[in-house]
Amino acid sequence: MALVLLPGLNNLIEDISDEKKLSPQVVEAALREALLKGYERYRRTLYLGISEDPFEEDYFSNFDVALDLEEEGYRVLASKIIVEEVESDDHQIAIDEVRQVAEDAQIGDTVVLDVTPEKDDFGRMAAATTKQVLAQKLRDQQRRMIQEEFADLEDPVLTARVIRFERQSVIMAVSSGLGRPEVEAELPRRDQLPNDNYRANATFKVFLKEVSEVPRRGPQLFVSRANAGLVVYLFENEVPEIQEGSVRIVAVAREANPPSRSVGPRTKVAVDSVEREVDPVGACIGARGSRIQQVVNELRGEKIDVIRWSPDPGQYIANSLSPARVEMVRLVDPEGHHAHVLVPHDQLSLAIGREGQNVRLAARLTGWKIDIKNAAEYDQAAEDLVVAGLIAQRQEEEALQAEAEARLAVEQAARAEEDARLRELYPLPEDNEELDYGAETTAVEELASDEPAEEPAEDGGAQVQASEVPEASSDDGTSEDPVR
Repeated sequence: MALVLLPGLNNLIEDISDEKKLSPQVVEAALREALLKGYERYRRTLYLGISEDPFEEDYFSNFDVALDLEEEGYRVLASKIIVEEVESDDHQIAIDEVRQVAEDAQIGDTVVLDVTPEKDDFGRMAAATTKQVLAQKLRDQQRRMIQEEFADLEDPVLTARVIRFERQSVIMAVSSGLGRPEVEAELPRRDQLPNDNYRANATFKVFLKEVSEVPRRGPQLFVSRANAGLVVYLFENEVPEIQEGSVRIVAVAREANPPSRSVGPRTKVAVDSVEREVDPVGACIGARGSRIQQVVNELRGEKIDVIRWSPDPGQYIANSLSPARVEMVRLVDPEGHHAHVLVPHDQLSLAIGREGQNVRLAARLTGWKIDIKNAAEYDQAAEDLVVAGLIAQRQEEEALQAEAEARLAVEQAARAEEDARLRELYPLPEDNEELDYGAETTAVEELASDEPAEEPAEDGGAQVQASEVPEASSDDGTSEDPVR
């Protein structure tokens, strides 16, 4: 068959390569695969309305497409095996036919034949399939390129530009570095900040939350403005002491989208100093609040509390309730991470915060369940009785959980023992293969050795033995009866 001409093939490949930001070799491979699918469609349409499709799923696995970039065309090639009698014309060829061209041909050899159909025979359905498959393959290559480009980024915070809106999501353009083309990323509603004004071409700092590997029609990058990692990044860029390592961020608790509109977004950051002479809180705030103000401005006025971390849980909990003044912290159940915090009457509302936000964030930051109590009305004996009941309940639940885990372990061990016994009685095919493999290995070793193989000892044989910042989590620490 003659070469099927595709005028402007080289320009087509170059245009697609520039538009999709893909290499010409990738575009050529996608085009070859699309043309092969088109040829498969052409062959199947020959049986439409006449008989059932006789082709199996992998019937055309021996076919390929060759592009001729010089003459701007393509050929369909089929690899066929030389046989005595032909049973499949698409996969085999008779030796008598081959020897008319090559006298030294042998049965079992493979020959490649040109089976290109005429251009007019290709058909509209086959052409549509080719176009469809080409578009799909190019999208797949773009997804793969995006995954490779963004999956291993050292810096997960990107500069994003708003380009359009879809439902409640904002579609943004992001780039992984200098000179790299922009790709689309989705900012879902739950990851947006309430104080942000998402208008066209507005730029924001966003945290790369996920690189989706699932085929999607839209963007496969998901970014966030509400992630605690964005706060960490902003502090690292504004505070030189954090970059140098003399100050470290221990934990971050953030509520970027509060459950009520009457409560604004708020973040608590616990910091510590590696060097005694460095004040970690002062370093993060800066002179006259200059450093923290830059972070607040980027987060559109979000309230940020910077508190000092302490290895003493009581002191850490007291610090976390800033700006409230704490009189005493009682660790009523250290194993269960439960604490009572006693504050003056005039500090109750400040310690709890509007709709419990302050104590809720403090609980997440420290990992302790925090109950705020009025110091003047605190009855320690009565509270201890209540706590004792809670401790007994917790211990009972833990005992039941341990009993269930132990029972499950016994059941799994018994099942494994039964499986081993049944496997001895009724060996699986792979067991026989392992035995055969061992026998062959022993035979090879005996043949390679000048001395006869010795009987193995009963006890013989060799034996072969085989920096993220955490966001603390806990139950919401609001007291059931915070004010008495």
